[in-house]
Amino acid sequence: MNTLLPAAGPFIIAFWIVLAVICSRRPQTRGFVYTLTIFAAVTTAMYYPQYFLTVGGFDLSKLITPLIQIIMFGMGTAMSVRDFYGVIKMPMGVFTGVVCHFTIMPFVGWSLAHLFQFPPEIAAGVVLIGTVPCGMASNVISYLAKANLALSVTLTAVSTMLAPFVTPFLMQWLAGSYVDISVTAMMWDICKIVILPVAAGLLFNHFLSGKLKWLDNVMPKVSMSAIAFIIVIITAKGRESLLDVGMLLILSSLIHNLSGYGLGYWICRLIRMNEQDCRTIAIEVGMQNGGLATAIAKNMGKIATIGLAPAVFGPLMNVTGSLLASWWHRHPPKDVPESDKAVPLETERL
Repeated sequence: MNTLLPAAGPFIIAFWIVLAVICSRRPQTRGFVYTLTIFAAVTTAMYYPQYFLTVGGFDLSKLITPLIQIIMFGMGTAMSVRDFYGVIKMPMGVFTGVVCHFTIMPFVGWSLAHLFQFPPEIAAGVVLIGTVPCGMASNVISYLAKANLALSVTLTAVSTMLAPFVTPFLMQWLAGSYVDISVTAMMWDICKIVILPVAAGLLFNHFLSGKLKWLDNVMPKVSMSAIAFIIVIITAKGRESLLDVGMLLILSSLIHNLSGYGLGYWICRLIRMNEQDCRTIAIEVGMQNGGLATAIAKNMGKIATIGLAPAVFGPLMNVTGSLLASWWHRHPPKDVPESDKAVPLETERL
């Protein structure tokens, strides 16, 4: 498929918007509103890309890196040094989760890139989304799924700190045949994009936590808006490539995401971890930091190709994560204390 039916555009966009409005009226489906809104925005970018490329001669893609740095700062403000204590309190869970995350997702991504025979730069993007650390959304999903929230937060924090060292080497090893990879340049990019903003957020949280309540309230909304904006820009820039491989890329991303959940869960079951920890690691393995992958693609100068897989993976991940959380919430693990079973299903937080 290399064309779109122009007349269908307004109707498809309206469909997503109407579906989002319907979902917003029920607590059980409110968690899907944000993702459906992104679908509407992406559809708009596919049909009318000219509005999302430049404004007054300014290239909108230049905003991607600073926006992701803002998102990472927001992530840091939601963390504290205590989040790293889990390494000491739950060493087996943290070790297993990190190893599963940085083995399952990269190698599944590499396998899918070969299976679907994507063009080299598209294939590199599929590998890239598998090599980045856990995404912050995994913590909300873990909470809703009655998983081990402390372990989830610790795994997100640890995998994020490891990213500057692990991600570049995995990319060179698994994607070096698709595109040129500079390990040192990628390490520095990840430090600038993730480590420095997260560290600034941690310092902010330590010294100013609770003193700027308005910032605590606004950061989640800023992050969600920034992610939507970034996905729309990538879609507009990569429109032609998406028209060529769009459906295959969606299928690949879905398999990649579900493989992370499934393999993460069953590997933990095989080594006899408790149910809560199995759920946690499954979620942490399957949910990736698409923002970081996008920024890496941007800094490589290939946002319209390498950046496509992260742009597709993110919305799909939120849909499957919400569904998985809903299912697991209705089927609490036996090792959850009785007091925890009364936690309401707050899907609107997703």
